[in-house]
Amino acid sequence: MSCMRCYGVRRFFLALAASGALVLVKSSALADYPVVSHRYAADPAALVHGGRLYVYCSHDDENWTNSYTMRSIVCFSTDDLKNWTDHGVVFNATNHTTWASLAWAPSVAYRSNLFYLYFANGASGIGVATSSVPTGLFRDARGSALINSSTPGAYSPTQWYFDPCAFIDDDGLAYMYFGGQYPTNSRVIGLNPNLVAVFGSAMPLETTNFFEAIYINKRDGTYYLSYSTRPEAGMVIAYATSTNPTNGFVYRGTVLPNPPQNLWNNNHHSIVEFNGTWYIVYHNRAAAIANGIPNDLAVYKRSICIDRLEFNADGTIKQVTPTEDGLPQLKYLNPYTRVEAETIAKQSGIKTDVCGEGGMMVASVTNGSWIRLRGVNFGAGASRFLARVASGSQGGTIQLRLDSLQGQIIGELNVPATGGWQNWITAATTVTNATGVHDLYFVFTGSSG
Repeated sequence: MSCMRCYGVRRFFLALAASGALVLVKSSALADYPVVSHRYAADPAALVHGGRLYVYCSHDDENWTNSYTMRSIVCFSTDDLKNWTDHGVVFNATNHTTWASLAWAPSVAYRSNLFYLYFANGASGIGVATSSVPTGLFRDARGSALINSSTPGAYSPTQWYFDPCAFIDDDGLAYMYFGGQYPTNSRVIGLNPNLVAVFGSAMPLETTNFFEAIYINKRDGTYYLSYSTRPEAGMVIAYATSTNPTNGFVYRGTVLPNPPQNLWNNNHHSIVEFNGTWYIVYHNRAAAIANGIPNDLAVYKRSICIDRLEFNADGTIKQVTPTEDGLPQLKYLNPYTRVEAETIAKQSGIKTDVCGEGGMMVASVTNGSWIRLRGVNFGAGASRFLARVASGSQGGTIQLRLDSLQGQIIGELNVPATGGWQNWITAATTVTNATGVHDLYFVFTGSSG
């Protein structure tokens, strides 16, 4: 029988069959279409730091079924584009500010050993929070809005003061792009060197059919201003280019059509260069649809996708074709180094939560739920599997299978009752016949109780 909650998993590691040092490995995984399926998230903002790609998102788990009520920003990261680590909530507007109640559509910048997270308090204003690490927690840096209707040049009777995009140019000058609803509402304003105040007056931008989701990136001296077009223009991601970050933009066409499984609804993205290749991160409603949520409710439960972005020889952008699994894995996952249990490529039936030992954990593990990791390199072979586990009920078993849910079992770990959901122990089992590169499935079993 299935149970509501059999046990939780904090981290695991494998021991080499050959001689070698043992290192903790934390693991969890996400698929690329969508890259996160256990948590609803939207409006992705990408940042590269320390060899990892971080994606910050609006937290759609907080939405009601008929409105957007996100008050938190969540973060995921990867170094291989297949296995993604869930860092959980990194900012909460109601807990970490005194003036905002919502947190939508983030943008993140890095300068002088600080990370700056910009967020929208609904459509009424934009705030900024800071952290010394990319995974937060981020805390309010001003005590008030950075941009609202009182900001010089920002006002319009139809303006949405949201969808911030912070951009630091090669010369060190910083800018904030924002706005929404009509083409005349797109704006750019200067950011002070400390990135927590603006200067001058916001300036309108040339944005044909602009609706929302403004974003800017720079390549080979050209500024690429991209955004979602209005509903009557298809809600595609369009773009314009200029040799100046604040004016002279010329419309060029479509970067990304309205994605598959998006229910012809809002479209939001960011563009990032990672390890020498350009990518576009965006959202759709694929996870909600797969979970059987009716379309009218799935609109408010979005999920993250990523695809490659390519340029023509003349610098224009090739229109992106969305794929379900079109990106190569950049490197194999090393199971002999530290990997969090909340690193996931694909899953069924699990949730993540804050762990009493710090960080995150895989929680609400039920009978028959599973996690997949992509491209795990066992090398010459593993001899043992160890995991940090807890169970407030009767415990259960973790099966380790290669390449599929019905694949070869290379080990089975017994998870005993530990006397509480946060009473963690390290459990171990023998591993056999695990060599070379395989996908690794953790299949969880347990009785009711």
